[in-house]
Amino acid sequence: MTATISLPPTAEADDRSPPSSSSLRLSLAPAGPAPALLDGAWWPRSRDLAAELPALAAVLDLLWGRITRVTVNPTHWPVVPRKVPVAGHVVKVGWFLAEQDPHELLVLSYRMGRWNLLVVPPRTAPVSAAWLMAAASDPLGTSTASRLMEEAARLRTVYEADRAVEAVWDSEGGHEARDPAACHRTSIEPAALPHQLTGR
Repeated sequence: MTATISLPPTAEADDRSPPSSSSLRLSLAPAGPAPALLDGAWWPRSRDLAAELPALAAVLDLLWGRITRVTVNPTHWPVVPRKVPVAGHVVKVGWFLAEQDPHELLVLSYRMGRWNLLVVPPRTAPVSAAWLMAAASDPLGTSTASRLMEEAARLRTVYEADRAVEAVWDSEGGHEARDPAACHRTSIEPAALPHQLTGR
């Protein structure tokens, strides 16, 4: 399954409206012969697990069978409820500190097994989120959730450094060198050249 990302118009709209399965930001890895470390990525709109989990479980129930339990690392979740009502049933929620990656959500279904999802931080920039969701959905991926977060941060730093260099270049007139009209304006006319170079 390829990444499906729906972007809300504003962050304020996210806070007012509870998430729904139709606007779920979820990317799942296709089935493959060699299991990857991650089975996909989930990009919630907040750190409110009780509000975010029902929409996720509603979709995963259809794909993987009824979700009965999830576990998180509480490092990035301010409140971890013991149970969350989800579409006619209850999902139990557990947590681990040292045993679970802080950027990972473990999902368990009593019929199908378990899956590991990267949790993309809610306020992640869309470009970085798209990269993270694609990387976490790679069926041959060998990176942990935290490793992908570190790589995304590194790529973001490189991108911002490049933008800063371009801004300095433009402020010093470098943009004119890329402007064909500017190049035409600053070219030397043949009449101004010595006769031996112009053939006159």
